[in-house]
Amino acid sequence: MLHIGGLRTALYAYLIAKQEKGKFILRIEDTDQERSVEGAVGNILTALHWAGIHPDEGVMMQDGAITEEGAHGPYIQSQRFDLYREHAQKLIDKGFAYYAFDTKEELDHMREQEAKAGNPAPKYDASVRMRMKNSLTLPEEEWQKMIKDGEAYVVRMKVPEGNVVRFQDDIRGKVEFRGMEIDDQILLKSDGFPTYHLANVVDDHLMDINLVIRGEEWLSSTPKHLLLFEYFGWQAPRYAHVPLLLNQGGSKLSKRQGDIAVGDYIDKGYLPEAVVNFIALLGWNPGTTQEMFTMEQLIESFSLDRIQKGGAVFDTSRLDWFQGQWMRSQSPEDFAARIQPIVSKKYPEAAKDDQFTARATLIQERITFDKEAPEMLSYYYEEPAIDIDMIASKKQKLDKKSAKEMVNLLIETLEPLDDFSETSLHDTLFAVCEKKDIKKGQLLWPLRSILTGLPFSPGAFEVAAALGKEKTIERLKNVQCLL
Repeated sequence: MLHIGGLRTALYAYLIAKQEKGKFILRIEDTDQERSVEGAVGNILTALHWAGIHPDEGVMMQDGAITEEGAHGPYIQSQRFDLYREHAQKLIDKGFAYYAFDTKEELDHMREQEAKAGNPAPKYDASVRMRMKNSLTLPEEEWQKMIKDGEAYVVRMKVPEGNVVRFQDDIRGKVEFRGMEIDDQILLKSDGFPTYHLANVVDDHLMDINLVIRGEEWLSSTPKHLLLFEYFGWQAPRYAHVPLLLNQGGSKLSKRQGDIAVGDYIDKGYLPEAVVNFIALLGWNPGTTQEMFTMEQLIESFSLDRIQKGGAVFDTSRLDWFQGQWMRSQSPEDFAARIQPIVSKKYPEAAKDDQFTARATLIQERITFDKEAPEMLSYYYEEPAIDIDMIASKKQKLDKKSAKEMVNLLIETLEPLDDFSETSLHDTLFAVCEKKDIKKGQLLWPLRSILTGLPFSPGAFEVAAALGKEKTIERLKNVQCLL
């Protein structure tokens, strides 16, 4: 399923594609069948569309059905195996690749011997290939017969000894790897499936890819890919390797320490705008103090040269801050329309409430997720539970006796009041506090807690005005009888 880091990489590729008037292509790389998960393609497409990242070419979703569109298909690698075998054969014919017949036991023995000889990272390379079982060491008649007899083999690329691969990464600048650091990578596995390395190089060329943005874990594989482009005589694309996403402790973001799938964040109710805004800034600095970005603003502002090289910490509290900011950025009408169906599921009368927008506006500054709305608006549609201990708040230096005095004063002040607007309530109650030398909180806290039954809610004036005089006095009198 789509990883949150994969969404960030896709976002960066999408932004550059839009900036350069190019195409954002979605290709499904499913050559590793052991890791293929049923429903993953639909999950990837759903997550991308949710985030506002819509493929211009490749695998797409239309009316819930997975389709392909473009001149370079098929875009699913498991449907392109003939192409990969054809290109692997070209490399063999040119002497850039070879057949290897080594068994697992023979490979394990090689690594064991290399480790004993002091090689900390044993690998199949120029230093060991001539003592292994492959088409470079065996007589041609013998290895041809082995293939004809159906003996298992892989195809490996031949990395030149002593070679140095240098390239310019769009994020990391000049990078170089010595040939002795590169193994003779398997290109075709024994089951005939291509590895990522061969399939991606072939597809990047045939699909006219000019820029590849991917995670930094692929940086060490880039020399192999560049060698393959050289062997085929093709122009390599630009590469940009983005930093890893890290947990708070500095380790690689993993499921053991939190949610990593995009679907987890969708299920929790995060807004796509908030997630996109948050992940865009994970490793990228716009060079200004601006924090809130729409997709259009990101397309205009984004640049690869402002991506940092070090890992970016995935701070969920920061994500929650963006979530709150985007909730508050909606118009009152849009916000109300968004939460009304959710509130109506619990309180059906909310569906026909002609004051719903005004009431919803009171919680917009305090809400983080849509699912919080029913509880935050509950006091409009049901009588709140009476909690004497909450009303007689120690924080406000109120006990049961003084709380009752405040309730009596509230009824006495509000009952004769004709104008029940927020402004009128504010001026009237503040004047009473000044006249009676009462702290504002001691009078307003009982009013707010009685009207809502909640420890956190909009201000007393807003709630009382929204409920109206009749309901406000009724709730105050209900509590007056219990104090």
